Amino acid sequence: MGDRKILLIGSAAAIGLLAGGALFLTQQGGAASGCSASTVAGGMDAFGTEFTLTRQDGQRVTSAEVFDKPSLLYFGYTFCPDVCPLDSARNAEAAAQVDEGGREVQTVFITVDPRRDTPEVLSDYTSLFSDDMIGLTGTDEEIAAVNKGWRNYYKANDAEDQEYYLVDHMTNTYLVMPGEQTVEFFSRDTPPEVMAETVACHIDAAS
Repeated sequence: MGDRKILLIGSAAAIGLLAGGALFLTQQGGAASGCSASTVAGGMDAFGTEFTLTRQDGQRVTSAEVFDKPSLLYFGYTFCPDVCPLDSARNAEAAAQVDEGGREVQTVFITVDPRRDTPEVLSDYTSLFSDDMIGLTGTDEEIAAVNKGWRNYYKANDAEDQEYYLVDHMTNTYLVMPGEQTVEFFSRDTPPEVMAETVACHIDAAS
């Protein structure tokens, strides 16, 4: 499959998955912390789950070990032609701005394509954006469970091509605090400056 065809299909898929994401989450005004710009039916406490996955260095890690500091969590895949790299770069920039303000936040990337995203592949991918970005993969069952925990829709379009397939998925980024508490989400059109300001607010509110 040519690169141009892949990009065209990827763009169409991105439009569909963004529309799908809007069914679950909406951005509105203020929450109890005074930091949030988002709301969701059932509250943000409904998002998240405990897990054990494989980090990009091959080590098995638990959710408690991953979320030992404020974290920007994103679900994507390394073969994604445009959406995931842009979102990963935006998240890394937001994290850098938070760090510049004297606070600490890390970025976490969980694959929705465990078949191709081995620890080695994730290591190469995450290194493009940040030395501190954590990449996580696992078995099909483990990845399905963790995506379900964050209500993240994904679907591999691999019926006709087992090598160069694309994966539909939602593109929200979640702020997960130590203690594995999800407190915020960001749509993909949120600028890094806004993300950084909101993350800093949550960190200060928790301290």
